Amino acid sequence: MADLVSEETRGKTYKDIPGLHPWVIEQLTQIKIRQPTPIQYHCIQQALEGRDIIGAAKTGSGKTLAFVLPVLQKLSIDPYGIYALVLTPTRELAFQIADQFRGVGTPVSLRLTVIVGGLDRIAQGQELNKSPHVVVATPGRLADILETSPEITLKRIKFLVLDEADRLMDGRFDKQLSTIWTALPDKRQTLMFSATITDRLQRMRELAKSEVFVWQSSSSDQATVQQLDERYALVNPVVKDPTMIAVILQHIEKKPKSLILVFTDTCKRTQILKMLLNALGVECVCLHSMITQKERLSSLARFKSSQVRVLIATDVASRGLDIPMVELVINHVIPNLPKTYIHRVGRTARAGRSGQAITFVTPHEIKILLAVEAETRKKLTELKVEENMVKKIMKQVNVTRQEQEIKLDQTDFDERRNINKRKRLILEGRDPEEEERKKQKRLKKLRKAEQAMHREALAEQSSKEEA
Repeated sequence: MADLVSEETRGKTYKDIPGLHPWVIEQLTQIKIRQPTPIQYHCIQQALEGRDIIGAAKTGSGKTLAFVLPVLQKLSIDPYGIYALVLTPTRELAFQIADQFRGVGTPVSLRLTVIVGGLDRIAQGQELNKSPHVVVATPGRLADILETSPEITLKRIKFLVLDEADRLMDGRFDKQLSTIWTALPDKRQTLMFSATITDRLQRMRELAKSEVFVWQSSSSDQATVQQLDERYALVNPVVKDPTMIAVILQHIEKKPKSLILVFTDTCKRTQILKMLLNALGVECVCLHSMITQKERLSSLARFKSSQVRVLIATDVASRGLDIPMVELVINHVIPNLPKTYIHRVGRTARAGRSGQAITFVTPHEIKILLAVEAETRKKLTELKVEENMVKKIMKQVNVTRQEQEIKLDQTDFDERRNINKRKRLILEGRDPEEEERKKQKRLKKLRKAEQAMHREALAEQSSKEEA
């Protein structure tokens, strides 16, 4: 728990942070936040003194308040708009950051706007023209507005904040960020925070405009928190879905009030898993890039308020989401990148609470599991799942999955994504037809392997029943 309490912060309160104003401390007390985490204790004072900051700590360690508090305090002294720009890689994280600003910023009559894709761009441009105090944005939509609306200016901002800075700077947003950087003033204060910042530390340091204060959590060599119980289940692909659903049903039976967050790899698979759980009486919601922003916000609101107990998501939900009641994170498909695993499982065991993460691994994914263990410096414990429960629901799950796959194919669920993919391939100078042939060849090989494993699983199950 050293990312939440260290020897330096044990017994400390926000009153012990030099320079923090009484109204900020009082507002934190009202929302029942009383003890600073190490990253807050070390970074807030430096930010208040005007230094650029690079802060790195594990997920759930209070990084958001480490920039929210100094921005709001400085704003209260010299209120004008646009005062601060906060960039973040995902829409969901943007709205969550906005909620934290509003929670603390009530005494200063905070005016804030969120600029993300999926919402009316014209209305968002009009909001920016009103010069809100704080703008929380994803790079793509903000760059689009800046390119088409020259009357909007960011030349007076005092703070630039990059949340999940490693992902913002990993190359995927370079074009959009270049547009945004040209709109910013040279004289500004830059605050950068992330859970996994080390690899791009030098690049981020160059972005800052003055001497940089760098703080990294040194609490443990492990990349995940100590109170997180991490397990894996080695499964045959044929029985992965019924095994996962059996785990969910058992967890709900034991802890009916806790929330479960399931991560998988594609938008289509989230829909199928949702239908499988619905068929077995478990109400759940989805979060992925193929639904509208309104639907995303609705799904999150229902999950956060515990109206539904299960959220099935792609990696749009892997960063920054802070939902205290999440006690179990499930990796239906283990991510190829170990850092993505770290962010996913960081959605539970937050702020000192305990939590569990279960990752389903097929035999050909063992190497990925080993890579995850090497990155986290932590050996995962194998989880044994009761076979009786799996057998009981296996037939229903497999039949339902086949029906839903056919239904989704009939509705052209992936049509928009395929069109965008073709456009991207053409822009890259690649032949979409040739790429599709290569894909089908890979899928054919994979299907043969899965069919062989399916036959082996059925033979094994049959021999067990005979015994």
